[in-house]
Amino acid sequence: MSSFISREVEHLVPGQPASDGAGVRLLRVLSGAGWQRRLDPFLMLDEFRSDQPGDYLAGFPEHPHRGFQTVTYMLAGRMRHRDSVGHEGVIGPGAVQWMNAGRGILHSEMPEQQHGLMHGFQLWINLPASRKLSAPAYRELEADQIPELRTASGSLIRVIAGQLDGVDGAIQEADTEPQYWDVRLPAGACEYLALPPGHHAAVYVYAGEAQLGEQAHQTAARTLAVLSQTEGSHGVIVRATQAARLLVLAGRPLHQPIAQWGPFVMNTRAEIEQAIADMRAGTLA
Repeated sequence: MSSFISREVEHLVPGQPASDGAGVRLLRVLSGAGWQRRLDPFLMLDEFRSDQPGDYLAGFPEHPHRGFQTVTYMLAGRMRHRDSVGHEGVIGPGAVQWMNAGRGILHSEMPEQQHGLMHGFQLWINLPASRKLSAPAYRELEADQIPELRTASGSLIRVIAGQLDGVDGAIQEADTEPQYWDVRLPAGACEYLALPPGHHAAVYVYAGEAQLGEQAHQTAARTLAVLSQTEGSHGVIVRATQAARLLVLAGRPLHQPIAQWGPFVMNTRAEIEQAIADMRAGTLA
């Protein structure tokens, strides 16, 4: 691995317990204006994981969004999506729902089981000013539609978005060129994961432990590692002394103002006030 230049860990951010929707217990991994600027275009990352139905069964009843994209990735359990544009579907283990809220959408996400493990992630990705009022759009990808890459070290990498080692992900987005990979490392594995130059990047370890970068920075489970943005550092070395699972996120920053009020993400306060007015008038979606 010495021939590669690796990004290093700049910050470690432990996930914070939170609740959302109708009381769903989750871990808020990424949020807040400071991290939104540092990891632009990513706005939020939540992990929900519980085998106690009371933690998740109430789900996320109908709620509005405007100005960004949501990406829901399931590892266990099933989630039903309905929205005001007429889309409806159920995603199960390994499946992805990629939604562009655009100018406005009302949607709900409700668990479809009463017992068993519910485990997954929701990621929010910002939209550029030119597309914040675009038409809402929705894609549902079954588990077998997510390309997978197996390495010589025995690792399995699911390429949800972007590209890795010549494998095109299931989703390609021109605005922010997001890279979203689920990396599963067996004990002893070591990989160099190439990242586009100029992209902001982070690694979220959600199971086991991983060593990141040339400095082998030990990163525990349920911790987000924000990677350095040094010129010429185009990838990250990941090592697993024990089996580990992690998400790799990278995106081309928009470098635009961020104004957020709950489920609305725009560029100015006036645009947020307009979104609130549209919601109250029933014209948001």
